[in-house]
Amino acid sequence: MRHIIVLNSKGGCGKSTLATNLAAYYATQDKKVALVDYDPQASSLDWVARRPENRPVVTGVNGAADGMKHLPRSAEIAIVDAPARAQGKELTDLVKHSDTIIVPILPSSIDIQAAGKFLAELKHVGKVERKQAKIAVVANRVRVNTLIFDELDEYLEKQRVPYVAAFREAQNYIRAYTRGLGIFELPEYLAWPDWEEWEPLLKWLKSKRSQP
Repeated sequence: MRHIIVLNSKGGCGKSTLATNLAAYYATQDKKVALVDYDPQASSLDWVARRPENRPVVTGVNGAADGMKHLPRSAEIAIVDAPARAQGKELTDLVKHSDTIIVPILPSSIDIQAAGKFLAELKHVGKVERKQAKIAVVANRVRVNTLIFDELDEYLEKQRVPYVAAFREAQNYIRAYTRGLGIFELPEYLAWPDWEEWEPLLKWLKSKRSQP
């Protein structure tokens, strides 16, 4: 079973949005998918509850209450929506259950500063240092042609971590979430710009570079 964790100690950076869309994507690729929600707010589990019966199944797991105890053995892909403020031992424990780590970062001075500290800590977690877990960063909820996005873009390019995608701030993510869908399950005429933005991340996830 492959474990992909969406992780950042900073709250409000869009971890649940990325996690639910990744879960929906793999489900549409005929994978047996479990979505593990460690966030006490349970946004990802709420999304699972909204998911229509005629869509590919995503199994929700309450990680905040039970960790990985009830992860289905039949699952081929586990997408983990990590909690905010994960540091120290909690961070190490989460990384132990991951093969691939995706860190979403918002275009704001506060988030950029926090990302620097978090990435420095994450790189020194034993499993990451031993290259048994691979990291990538994505810029999230961006508005192109703004100074703050340019600042974030320049910052992420300088990190010694793959910078694989930038996702625009779009109502399509809200439309998808409220229906229990992923961005790829929305009509093409509506969501094709978002599909294009996701392609670099999906390509990286399919490559050997994203797996230990």
